[in-house]
Amino acid sequence: MRRALIVVDVQKDFCAGGDVPVNGATDLAVALAGLVRGAGDRYAHVVATRDHHIDPGDHFSDEPDFEDSFPVHCVAGTEGAEFHPEFAAAVASGAVEEVFFKGAHSASKSGFEGATANGTPLGDWLRARGVDGVDVVGIGTDHCVKATAFGGVREGFDVRVLLDHTVGVAADTTDRALDELRAAGVGLSGRPVVLV
Repeated sequence: MRRALIVVDVQKDFCAGGDVPVNGATDLAVALAGLVRGAGDRYAHVVATRDHHIDPGDHFSDEPDFEDSFPVHCVAGTEGAEFHPEFAAAVASGAVEEVFFKGAHSASKSGFEGATANGTPLGDWLRARGVDGVDVVGIGTDHCVKATAFGGVREGFDVRVLLDHTVGVAADTTDRALDELRAAGVGLSGRPVVLV
């Protein structure tokens, strides 16, 4: 099987000091930078996703429920939308082959709803390179990682989530996400990290 690694949303707004910080995300960003730099022997391709919100409608809310709606975050062109500096350095080094932007005018939690700067969707990009399996890591287990895993299943890929390389927003939503992922046939390895 030809596998790719998908790194989900390692952006400043989700790390310490960001607009919607997730506990543990800063440490995870550093760990993921190391993971992608050493991924060449394990993966045919390494890609990353980025929230890139312009006008995502009711995904932004002054009274968010933290399931479907959130405070304003990762607005295109802002510092918060940029990769965490450690991960950005790994991207700049060439360890990440392509970046997929998602959510310009909708919530678009799944990386498979994203596209390259020239408009190529993630699923098409992977299939064009003979990829049939993906491992998903990043922020957060219970939201965009889960949605990206579901997107991969819908697109026909063999999908695993490497839980040691994810961080969840909350314990209850992470537990529910793991049950949903198992039910969808997603492979899970490691233990989920949730720091509340």
